Amino acid sequence: MGLVNGSQNTSTVGRGFRIGKLGFSLVGSYLSYQAQNLFLGEAQQPQRQLRFQQKASRRVRQELGALKGPVMKLGQMLSMQTDILPEETLRELALLQMQAPGMHPSLARAQFKSALGKFPEDLFRHFDPEPFAAASLGQVHRALTRSGQKVAVKIQYPAIRSAIENDFKLLRSATLPTQLTGHIPAALLDEIQRGLLEETDYVHEADNLDFFRNGLSGLAYLTIPTVHRELSTDRVLTMSFIEGETFADLLRRKPPQAFRDMIAFRLLEMFETQLERLKALHADHHPGNYLFQPDGSIGLIDFGCVKRISFDQAELRRGYQQRAWRESEAAARRFLSLVYGPRVPYARARRTLPFLERWADVVYPQGSTADLIVDYSADSKLLAKLKQIGIDHWKRILQDKLINPEFAFLVRADQGLIYLLRELGATVNFSEVWRRVSAALPAGQPALS
Repeated sequence: MGLVNGSQNTSTVGRGFRIGKLGFSLVGSYLSYQAQNLFLGEAQQPQRQLRFQQKASRRVRQELGALKGPVMKLGQMLSMQTDILPEETLRELALLQMQAPGMHPSLARAQFKSALGKFPEDLFRHFDPEPFAAASLGQVHRALTRSGQKVAVKIQYPAIRSAIENDFKLLRSATLPTQLTGHIPAALLDEIQRGLLEETDYVHEADNLDFFRNGLSGLAYLTIPTVHRELSTDRVLTMSFIEGETFADLLRRKPPQAFRDMIAFRLLEMFETQLERLKALHADHHPGNYLFQPDGSIGLIDFGCVKRISFDQAELRRGYQQRAWRESEAAARRFLSLVYGPRVPYARARRTLPFLERWADVVYPQGSTADLIVDYSADSKLLAKLKQIGIDHWKRILQDKLINPEFAFLVRADQGLIYLLRELGATVNFSEVWRRVSAALPAGQPALS
């Protein structure tokens, strides 16, 4: 029984029971796996380990998909952590990005009527009762307006806000020891809960759509849906329908490397333009939120998760490029306050400078050959180096309690973008992207070799 089909999973007790049951089941499977290893030869153990990982990962994916809400969001985010999880787990969790179990059509109709006062067939010329996309917080249907416009209608699952609130009660209880030690700040959980609850307000998402469509209008290759306000509420959102192939379909047809590089360049240009010009960031780089045309045009949808930027991204980049921490103690203090937030003790933040220096030497090289061309292919030596620096830096952050809650959704966005670029296996000239965005040059296609 899933979140949308009954009350068991909408209560703290019901959802907590299912999450706890999943945990006990996985522990039992692991102990059984270890016991069987005692009777297996060394040659048989790798196959046994692979089967265990596949079975456990499938169970986790199925349960997270049924529970929906924040725990499913967690599964989607984990599916992009290619540096941490084994391939079998990533493969299963990636299925959460494509489709989750949807509402029964009668329940979707009831949800629509409770939000707009009428059934879908009373307001649309045509409404497809079967969703073409179902995710963690809602599902999307095709429809035609009375005037014949193709639209996408997003309907929120019932009781999703209470599910989020209940799940975070469980999460706060489970992480209380780490909150008391300061390794996981309570403010971090507050920030994540705030962001997820904001995603359930479709009026707020409609405002985000208008803001980004206007703010990114200079990117000629980008399309963002237009909202039909008269057919939208806080729980139903009707938008113009964006045509295009999915990210998975794009990869499946194996486009030429030059096309992959162009798409990657544009994704990065979109990201940097939001940071530097809009001071706000589309923070959900779920592959299903992108649609692609044969000419390289991109449709960007689902603006429920948006992070407003409280710091100057251009100043932070200049700090890295110029190695601001070397100039003076005051400059180092200012730079580190941008990286970790103003509340982090300077003495602790300063201990991370060796890691930031190593990272800057790779990402912001100095000298006459300072163009940064990043190869995102699987065997990239540069990415392997950055990965190791990132692991070392993260260990120091955890050890010295330097987690900045303000960066929760920025890190999510950054990791999501890196995931897309790696899946493309693209090569991108970061320096050219930065020059284009900083100089506010007309957006477009990079020179392709």
